[in-house]
Amino acid sequence: MSITQSAEIQSLLDAIAGVKNDKGDPRTKEIVRRIVGDLFATIEDLNITETEFWKALHFMQAAAPEYVLIAPGLGFDHFHDVLMDAADAEAGKTGGTPRTIEGPLYVENAPVADNEITLVTDEEGTPMHLSGVVKDLDGKPIKGAVVEVWHASKDGGYSHFDPSLKEFAFRGGIRTGDTGSYTAHSIMPSGYAAPPGGSTEGLLDQLGRHGNRPAHIHFFVSAPGYKHLTTQINIAGDPFTYDDFAFGTRDELVAESNSVDGVEHVKFDLIMVKASDADDEQRAERPRMVG
Repeated sequence: MSITQSAEIQSLLDAIAGVKNDKGDPRTKEIVRRIVGDLFATIEDLNITETEFWKALHFMQAAAPEYVLIAPGLGFDHFHDVLMDAADAEAGKTGGTPRTIEGPLYVENAPVADNEITLVTDEEGTPMHLSGVVKDLDGKPIKGAVVEVWHASKDGGYSHFDPSLKEFAFRGGIRTGDTGSYTAHSIMPSGYAAPPGGSTEGLLDQLGRHGNRPAHIHFFVSAPGYKHLTTQINIAGDPFTYDDFAFGTRDELVAESNSVDGVEHVKFDLIMVKASDADDEQRAERPRMVG
């Protein structure tokens, strides 16, 4: 007989989640009861010992600063993308550039310019010319879209997180004009790995996995009347393009880079879908760094 399904433990779960009182938040109660119940069942089904339980708890305590890396590394970010894709398909909202994970390294208040922007002027690296057109499902350019871009340095660091980089290095927004085009001048980003010796690396080692991300460029794209787009492109040819520890790669989001006179040219058009309501125009709510 399952101990977890016994009347005693089911009553305990009700008490833990405050199911029978009229205080608190009903949604939180529902979530807590489900999660704790599933964990109880996992402990029972897998015969998890008390020692293993406390080892896991102390790992979580030490790993807290790296949860923003552990979550995508365990597929939670990609799973949310798949869920949202399924919801869009059911609602008939398909098409456009695919979404993919935001990652934890966006910073608010980066500078925005019309048509084109220079993201860095004095950081070392191979020059990059990033360009494309923001358009709708019919191929018509969208005027007034804001394309926010952020990416790593040649060493895999991000400004505001890597103290060696200047404020808002490799970050900026471009507001499109009549042609819907955007251009950013920067350097080619590098991939990066989970912090050596950290909790993410330690967990992935236990799973027989690596903690590397390929070279990639993040995008937020917004325009009045259109669904907000969170996506990123991975640069073709990187050894981890199709082996991203954060599961962010999608075939449609792999971009080629072409070298011309020492400058790498990356072209990527962004296709937006009409919003069904005001909520569609908004990005997901989550804590983000403010610059």
